[in-house]
Amino acid sequence: MASATERERILVVDDAPDTLELIERNLRASRYEVFTARGVAEAIRILDSVQIDLVITDLKMPKVSGMDLVRHVRENLKDTEVMMITGYPTVEGAVTAMKTGSQEYLTKPFTDEELLSTVDRVLDVQRARRNVNGASDAPLSPFCGLIGESKAMRNVFRAIGKAASSKATALISGESGTGKELAARAIHYSGPQASATFVPVNCGGIPENLLESELFGYVKGAFTGASESRAGFFQVADGGTIFLDEIGNTSVHMQAQLLRVLQDGEIQMVGSARPRHVDIRILAATNKNLESLVKNELFREDLYFRLNVLTICMPPLREREDDILLLAAHFATNFAEELGKAAPNLSDAVVSVLRSYHWPGNVRELQNLVQRLVVMAEGDVIEVPDLPPMMRFSAGRGAGLDRTLAEVETEHIRNVLAGANGNKVRAAKILGIDRKTLREKLKASESESA
Repeated sequence: MASATERERILVVDDAPDTLELIERNLRASRYEVFTARGVAEAIRILDSVQIDLVITDLKMPKVSGMDLVRHVRENLKDTEVMMITGYPTVEGAVTAMKTGSQEYLTKPFTDEELLSTVDRVLDVQRARRNVNGASDAPLSPFCGLIGESKAMRNVFRAIGKAASSKATALISGESGTGKELAARAIHYSGPQASATFVPVNCGGIPENLLESELFGYVKGAFTGASESRAGFFQVADGGTIFLDEIGNTSVHMQAQLLRVLQDGEIQMVGSARPRHVDIRILAATNKNLESLVKNELFREDLYFRLNVLTICMPPLREREDDILLLAAHFATNFAEELGKAAPNLSDAVVSVLRSYHWPGNVRELQNLVQRLVVMAEGDVIEVPDLPPMMRFSAGRGAGLDRTLAEVETEHIRNVLAGANGNKVRAAKILGIDRKTLREKLKASESESA
């Protein structure tokens, strides 16, 4: 039997505790990493959070059968193999299992050798397929700052690899602070046009009355103050990639102009009567639900479909628990090097807090926190009292359940603002609102407390 040198992960699903324990013991002895579940619902929860190489499932289980689990794996997980075991062998059952997608069918009772040889046979097929496809779970563009070993990030890396090999338009979605621009840069710099220009544009950070001239440029005399012609972002990115961040904040008028670029590959400078052709790849990003905006007629449906040719969804940090310490160590090392000091260690209690914290500001919030901890650290170890107040336990914080929603919201805003060291731009990004909304909420809270 070939050895599992890379600690392949196997999920065993069986409602019989004795069978579950026997299989787990044999697989662990052969140096596989083993997860167990007593039913399909529990198995799916594990599959949603861990990259599993092989699922071994019993056929007959209460509520949901193993056949349903096989179908779930086949229709949702391309790189996971399935092997079925049963104490009720029939030819019809074996045929059905194979048609549904099970790689092997093992009948109880089976010997230890039969189990291990069947497992190895299934995984050998998987290893061969991965070698043929050249599959790699390593991040494609570590220089772009994307770091992660979680299942969610491995899916992102695969999607980036596929997007990089094409010039198709891609839409990157995700909450603020999840690394959407980093993903866009990874797509560009991992592709054949890596040497061409990459131009990032924050559509939400440019006033609406200036966005058109900034994107498309203008000719001399187009408006008051236009003393000379000026190229826009699209001309600068000609031959390369333009990244339109916060695309959901654009007006319907601007959306119509962007649609023309996507349809015809033409732009028109403000004040010019002649269009100009550009050879450009468009990547867009949003932290809003564009489908909802389309339904409310706030975003053009035809533009949405043009942008959404390829889709990459950046997972929030709370769904990347396995990556939190990896990211924290990376940031700590970088910031410590900038300061010419050794990176501090994290106590076990701090590690527990970081893993359980909700991270509303995602990776950006973690980066800012680690920078603060490295700068302020006085010893070799970061302890819980070194963390911001909102991350530490407070006996009084759980009280006051008679407070209004507005009071709770105000407290959260002020906590985030404190964690961002008073930086309103950073706090607004963490909260997922624009600066104007943040100012209005702060002003309202001040009026109420006056």
